Amino acid sequence: MRFTVSGWRRAVVTLTLLGCGGASTAPDDTPKGTTPDIPGATVPGAPTGPFVPGSTYLDPDGYIEYQPGTAPLLIIAPHGGALLPAGLPDRTCAACVTVTDGNTQELARLIVDSFAVRTGKRPHLVVNRLNRRKFDANREIVEATGGNAGLERTWLWLHAFIDTAKAAAVRTAAKGLVIDLHGHGHAIPRLELGYLISASTLRLDDAALAAGSSTTQSSIAQVARSSVAGDAAIAVLNGPNSLGGMLATAGVPSVPSHLNRSPAAGDEYFSGGYNTARHGSQQGGVVDAIQIEAHSPGIRDTPANRERFAGILATALGRYLERHYGWK
Repeated sequence: MRFTVSGWRRAVVTLTLLGCGGASTAPDDTPKGTTPDIPGATVPGAPTGPFVPGSTYLDPDGYIEYQPGTAPLLIIAPHGGALLPAGLPDRTCAACVTVTDGNTQELARLIVDSFAVRTGKRPHLVVNRLNRRKFDANREIVEATGGNAGLERTWLWLHAFIDTAKAAAVRTAAKGLVIDLHGHGHAIPRLELGYLISASTLRLDDAALAAGSSTTQSSIAQVARSSVAGDAAIAVLNGPNSLGGMLATAGVPSVPSHLNRSPAAGDEYFSGGYNTARHGSQQGGVVDAIQIEAHSPGIRDTPANRERFAGILATALGRYLERHYGWK
């Protein structure tokens, strides 16, 4: 199903952010979404509906997919695409990362299905179908397209679909949560949850974290200050009822969590990327965002492991939304 979008003006965003790749990177100590130039940007107008939950909608080129949902939750799969249209040049910019996050598109679809089975409500889903060699769906427009003007409207459709899902989430529950799903190839097999907080800041003790502005300037600033359960901001970040805490308790090593509060000095860690900064609550608003970087062994590597982990994450997300957002 396809439809048209009117009234778009090009968005101008100046911050370039690093995100995940399938290979290791240098140890990361810089938050990847600090004060992006989003307030001055012109946000693309949202696609027109009406939308049928669970149906598939595509941009005019068939590169970006949107499945509307009924829950205040959006799953984005930006780096799991496989399409390699011969007419599109490969991205060759100096900063371009082109490694695909293997099986993350498949995992995202399983998470949506698992959540729907467990709650009776379906998350929204946005998928980039293009291979990362052609388009990076977690970058500002120039790096995302590799300078290919023909892909600028793909970038606009991507963020218009995300904005449409966020608006629907707010209509459903007055607030919402975005999960930007990635895969990493770091040495330590654990989930890395990114909130736009650097590894060195996460290593501070809770008192120092609470005294600073780490949570108020994070991608979950909204829920950190207004958890329905009354949990303190730091508990929402790294406590047993944080998302990482719930996943760790379920047997999936996660950082930050109450069992692993921070990466050790020198550990590789992704703290969040462009989507987390643009679509979370760092700059205000009522929709939060968390980047999840999933390791491959036991999580993404086989169909059985993907299905198992999708169920664990879907359960944790349901509990997280109920506890902190008051959604049932």
